[in-house]
Amino acid sequence: MSNLKEQLYKMCIDYVQKRINEAKLGIEDAQYAAIEETKSSAGDKYETGREMMQQETDRNQGLLNEANKLMVALSRVNYNTTSTTADAGSLVTTNNGSFFVAISAGSLTVDGKVFFVVSPASPIGAKLAGRKAGDEFSLNGRDYRIESIS
Repeated sequence: MSNLKEQLYKMCIDYVQKRINEAKLGIEDAQYAAIEETKSSAGDKYETGREMMQQETDRNQGLLNEANKLMVALSRVNYNTTSTTADAGSLVTTNNGSFFVAISAGSLTVDGKVFFVVSPASPIGAKLAGRKAGDEFSLNGRDYRIESIS
């Protein structure tokens, strides 16, 4: 089971790293476009194009900041421990799916099985926190029963 959690953790790192790389590329592209706009334009058109590139740079900088926060949050997740209660780093199997508590990263597939990667701060992460195998809870009209925690 530890190997599975390690795989999921590494997939989370890859997910965040991809987001970081995409944001950096977006920033570089916008900066390059702004430089090219400077070379080929004059007057109001230049200012409009430059402002658009600045907005794109700012948007990608925001995405980069968010991705960096995810990486910091992920670095605090200890997936090597086994606990009887759900917490960050836990793999929780319920009657409605399996959840890896780490960051919000959507679903990941390992060996044909889907795992939902959720943040401890998400609604489902908050419901899972501190619960044990056999515990039950409801969320969004759905009943969950925790089958196992590793």
